[in-house]
Amino acid sequence: MKRVKLFQVDAFTNTLFRGNPAAVCVLEKWPSHDVLQKIASENFLPETAFFVPAKDTGHFELRWFTPDIEMDLCGHATLASAHVLFNHLDFTQNTITFHSASGPLVVTKNGSRITLNFPSRMPVKAELPELIARGLGKKPMEAWKSRDYIAVYEHEDVIRDLAPDRSILDQVNLDPGGIIITAKGTDADFVSRFFTPQASIFEDPVTGSAHCSLIPLWAQKLGKKELTALQLSKRQGKLWCEDRGDRVLISGEAKTYLEGFIELNA
Repeated sequence: MKRVKLFQVDAFTNTLFRGNPAAVCVLEKWPSHDVLQKIASENFLPETAFFVPAKDTGHFELRWFTPDIEMDLCGHATLASAHVLFNHLDFTQNTITFHSASGPLVVTKNGSRITLNFPSRMPVKAELPELIARGLGKKPMEAWKSRDYIAVYEHEDVIRDLAPDRSILDQVNLDPGGIIITAKGTDADFVSRFFTPQASIFEDPVTGSAHCSLIPLWAQKLGKKELTALQLSKRQGKLWCEDRGDRVLISGEAKTYLEGFIELNA
């Protein structure tokens, strides 16, 4: 049997059982794609992150899996991976470089916060597909599209109270994208929620990658570069954001929930 070091971290929060839970697996080398997917399916968390040391660079290669598929980008599991390196694996520098399907991702420790430097994905105005509009149950003021569809509503209360009809939304194939609902906030600059039709986990608690589109959109709408954000899932999460043109900075806190091992057949 081969042991794989495993951590579970609540990301974008400083309180256990809040934010978004991610598993982090520390590997020496890559197993097969099938093994990675089986581990993520067994964990059955919104994301499982896997990283290995990149040869002779001091950097790391990073991949992310939902219980169903490999993702091209994931914020909360990147934050969780950095949290593990900074707090459990004696990584002494304040900056980590992860090499990923979305290119190099630089992560920096700033006190209790960890800052992700991610690609910006400015959305464009779009027509919301009729199935999505019916599934959301309330017509938005406007719709946008990047990797994900974005439905903009008039008030935070709409985001908090909206109860999408999954039976309708599951007829929509957005793999690997999702549906963001968002509005101007009262205790933050903007708020959001994130849904993934046909996925095992329908509502993602806190979605860092969605903010690659939300940050430039709300920076444009509000005329400011630095913003605060809340994701209004049941677990909720807080993000500190900055628009830097072709990049965005996404900052949050994290809390370790468990530390253990996975036993794999050699």
